[in-house]
Amino acid sequence: MSEKVGFVTMGEAKGIVENLPELGLGMLGYAFMGKAHTNAYKKYPYIFWPPVAIPRLVAICGRNEKAVREAMVRYGYEKYYTDWEEMIEDPAVQILDNTSPNYLHAEPSILALEKGKHVLCEKPLAGNAQEAKKMWEAAQKSKAKAMVCFNYRFVPALRLAKEFISSGKLGEIYHFRAQYLQEWIMDPDFPAVWRLDKNAAGSGALGDLGAHIIDLARFLVGEITTVSALTRTFIKERKLAEDPRKKVPVTVDDAFVALVEFEKGAIGTLEASRFCAGRKNYQVVEINGSRGSIRFDLERLNELEVYLVGEEPKIFQGFHDVLVTESFHPFYEYWWPQGHIIGWEHTFVHAVAHFLDAIVNNKDIAPYGATFEDGYRCAVICDAILQAAESGKREIVPQD
Repeated sequence: MSEKVGFVTMGEAKGIVENLPELGLGMLGYAFMGKAHTNAYKKYPYIFWPPVAIPRLVAICGRNEKAVREAMVRYGYEKYYTDWEEMIEDPAVQILDNTSPNYLHAEPSILALEKGKHVLCEKPLAGNAQEAKKMWEAAQKSKAKAMVCFNYRFVPALRLAKEFISSGKLGEIYHFRAQYLQEWIMDPDFPAVWRLDKNAAGSGALGDLGAHIIDLARFLVGEITTVSALTRTFIKERKLAEDPRKKVPVTVDDAFVALVEFEKGAIGTLEASRFCAGRKNYQVVEINGSRGSIRFDLERLNELEVYLVGEEPKIFQGFHDVLVTESFHPFYEYWWPQGHIIGWEHTFVHAVAHFLDAIVNNKDIAPYGATFEDGYRCAVICDAILQAAESGKREIVPQD
């Protein structure tokens, strides 16, 4: 019997589903990530049909009343708050989705968990490991679900890479190398924003971009045991947006590079920068093993390059570019026919689907979703990288 393909299955009925449960959503933050997460909740029910529950957009919260009120109307929330404690106390809010700046990740998330409300928190989990550990401890004590939105775990090609590695097809892993490069703060006249303030962000390119590739390193290869590193801040002061005549110091890194050692013997390199001219969202991961290699480029996120040692016929040996869009590839049963690619925004739809399924069906967030423990361990590595850059020595990553 021939396999069904998307061109002939898109219109198949799955049965009318009535009285689907609702889960009330409270969104903390309305800017870049608030937009990305809201878009995912709105897409989820009709893409992952039938859904386990319908997300109800109860409330959105932010400090600027004019802006958050407009976001309420724009995104379709029922009401808005300017006080996150009040939103968490709202009995209609069952989920806190925390997309606020890093310094606001801990307190609201911990309060929500103490109230028995589920939490999806943006990365990095916190500005440092000490704060992240408090969040992990709160998640352990709560009966609610808690997940960190490391959305690249939900890229079909990277999920395929995870399956490939876990099955042993790459053999013993020798190397992991990853870069995450952008250019968006290169202009010396770019103003001071919260991401350039250690008190608000914890770190710079390290927490903003590096956290993603650190999480992927752990997700794909395993625990990191030692690090050595360099960091740089290229522009030491920035103008204030509200008063360009005044400047404030930049207190975070603009770029970092790190050498890392994995628990199972692999070695690796990590690099992130927001000063790479021409690089818009360049995240590249390559893994080399005894039986082959794989390479992923986020700007071509539907593709996975694969090389297998000893592949026949010999004249065709080399890296193959696999288009990860078949119905049997991760997540594609929910999307379009083969070759009809998806994009960056859809990784959040996959993350939300995983999170809601864990809530409704009482499933574990791990191993595919990032738990608050994963967020904590990522923060431990970030702290170790900063410590190594300061000390000039190789640092041991605590494995408590």
